[in-house]
Amino acid sequence: MIQKRSFIGLSAVLAFLFFAPLTYSQTTAKKTESRSKLFEETTTDSDYLMAIEKASAVMETAYNDADFDGASHHLFGEIRRTQSKLDLILASLKGANPNVRNQQMYRVVLKEIQQELDEQNDAINLRNKNLEKIKDRFIELRKDKTLVGLIKDTIRRKQFKNEFANLRKKYKNTDSLMTKNQGVLNKNKRLTVERKIAVSNALITVENNLEKSGISMLKKEYPFIWNITDSITNKQVAQTIKAKVLIEESVAAYYLSYRAGGLIALAFLMGLLGWYIYRNLKYLKSNGHADSLALFNFKYLNKGVIIPVAIIGLNIAVVSNLYAPALFIEILELILLGILTILFKNKWPANAMRNWTFLLGLFLALCFLDLFISVGLLQRCCFIVINALGIRYGLVQIKSVKEELYIKGFFKWASIIFILFNGLSILYNIFGRVSLSNMLSLTAFISLTQIIALSVLLKIILEVIILQIYTTRVKRGIEKIFDHENLSETLKKPFIIIISYMWLVVIGSNLNIWESLRTSFGAILSHPNTIGSITFTLGNILLFFIIIWIAHLLQKYVAYFFGEIDDENEENINKRQHSKLLITRLVVLIVGYLLAVAASGMPLDKLSILLGALGVGVGLGLQSVVNNFVSGIILIFDKPIQIGDVVDISSESGRVKSMGLRTTKINAPNGAEIIIPNGNLLSQNITNWTYTDNFKLVDIAIEITGDTTPDDINTTITEALESITLVNNSKPSQIYYTAISDGKYKILVKFWCSIYRTEETVSTARQVLFTNFKAKGLTFSA
Repeated sequence: MIQKRSFIGLSAVLAFLFFAPLTYSQTTAKKTESRSKLFEETTTDSDYLMAIEKASAVMETAYNDADFDGASHHLFGEIRRTQSKLDLILASLKGANPNVRNQQMYRVVLKEIQQELDEQNDAINLRNKNLEKIKDRFIELRKDKTLVGLIKDTIRRKQFKNEFANLRKKYKNTDSLMTKNQGVLNKNKRLTVERKIAVSNALITVENNLEKSGISMLKKEYPFIWNITDSITNKQVAQTIKAKVLIEESVAAYYLSYRAGGLIALAFLMGLLGWYIYRNLKYLKSNGHADSLALFNFKYLNKGVIIPVAIIGLNIAVVSNLYAPALFIEILELILLGILTILFKNKWPANAMRNWTFLLGLFLALCFLDLFISVGLLQRCCFIVINALGIRYGLVQIKSVKEELYIKGFFKWASIIFILFNGLSILYNIFGRVSLSNMLSLTAFISLTQIIALSVLLKIILEVIILQIYTTRVKRGIEKIFDHENLSETLKKPFIIIISYMWLVVIGSNLNIWESLRTSFGAILSHPNTIGSITFTLGNILLFFIIIWIAHLLQKYVAYFFGEIDDENEENINKRQHSKLLITRLVVLIVGYLLAVAASGMPLDKLSILLGALGVGVGLGLQSVVNNFVSGIILIFDKPIQIGDVVDISSESGRVKSMGLRTTKINAPNGAEIIIPNGNLLSQNITNWTYTDNFKLVDIAIEITGDTTPDDINTTITEALESITLVNNSKPSQIYYTAISDGKYKILVKFWCSIYRTEETVSTARQVLFTNFKAKGLTFSA
């Protein structure tokens, strides 16, 4: 009504401006004419034209601003899409099976629709305000004395007849457009309000349905099983199944379109992963490393690339679609289990395979009953039979499946949950808590099958990492097979935490407690706590330590993705790559600590106090720690030594095994590992035998006795050294005579060889020289 009255007021103003009578009485005209003589002395035709031009510009911009732009048409399209989405959800609510999965999906979608409606309502209000501002522009025209004086002056107005005609035309167009658009906005606002009411009522219904599935034995939902008297014909059962199939299909199809973007992104990422694995396998096989690849005994990658990648993608899809409708999520589960069956075929013993197939059959029957059979005597009795078979399966048959899995510890807990939930399901079913019984049955089977799928997922991920490490090493020219089993045991520890989280999330979601648990923990973690003048939350502290843990984990494991392992001792070590890795580790740690400090929410003034206290600590007793840390950074960037170098430091010598921010490890020739603080490295003289290259000049003192000449001796020594592959003949050898007498020569032979194989090369050279001189009848001693 307020908007309608404002339009009436605007029309009155514009009518006064442009539709005022064009004639006045003679007396009025004469008075106006007499008064206008003085007026004309200060207002010219140019001033009138400028006033008319200004009014024309106001109407032109008002017309353009009143017209709906692209964003407005997009808004109206969103309103229509929201309506179709809401209609589908409301229709599904009336006939769908009230299982937890569907109700969770309805709640999530309804809350999103509610948010969309709020945003659309705000957008409509904004456009209404814009129309009100346009009306204010017309009202401002009344303050233009030149324009008002021209309208009142009949003589002058006739002079600008054409200009006024154009103004009237623009006014009519603007008024018509504003009236039309105001009606469109009012209509959409009314629809938005109606839909918000419908969404609120639907949310109440969904919350009531979810409350019915709560864990409580005191709420009687259906009659006790011995009190059921329903008798349903086969025809009625078939009709019910057909109707529920249509409803569940529409709900699943809607969710599929609703989550299409995320599912396409997941499929694209899995495609990239599959291409990456295939490229590594193809590279190894095409370069003659197929036999070496077989030594890793891959359990799942030897089945090809498509199946392992599909298992990874489906596991992620199950966990990332916690609130999907029952049909959608159970189809994902069944596809995942079907692919696992293909993977297990010809790998598992016949007994384990039969038990696995039996588990799939029970799960399939359970899904069908839950989705398409109405609650009644038939469904409840079938559920009890499946639960009983599930309990027997958990006690007897499950052991054969357990022995074939990579992770056996978690499988024990999954078995306990499986048996316990099936037992509780029978109890609740008998006493009329059918919704809770069905929920526990599905959770029991999903918890068991999901831990099996996640166990396979972990093994596939570890195999992919091992494949990446070996491929990178082969590209560097290192074909040695490393201890992949111990490496897998090291790598799996952080992944077990992730797998456990995924498993618990799936169980919590199926029990309809995940959302409440997350909300409760969120409230606890976000609650502000105050100690003195410092305010903090447990969530910030937890996030601080999680980020630091992840940073340390990344800097520890990043080397594996470049083909680096702890026990490598190759001569052709890539020092440049090691330097990059050290810098990468340093950057990861620094960024991790900075992110941790930022996530902790600590104010800068409190941080400065902490840094000041740290400075005092450094001054009192942490000088050596800071010294070693700074020295480590200097060693990383200055590079006086690198990993793989053979060095002499004070009285210690050996090969640099690893370099950290605080200490450096050196492998001594006798097998000892020497740990030297970085500060000591910079404060002492360092002899780096491999700073430029990996070759060392060695010497052998020999004595030749017999009838020969120095020229023959030189030729024999040169030929002997050239025949030895361990000697670097690209650099000339050197022969020095320390003593010469008749028939007796003392010689010092110097030549270049790899510093990593010095003793082996010297030993081989002595043997070859001895053999060559003895063949010529000369006596050789060294």
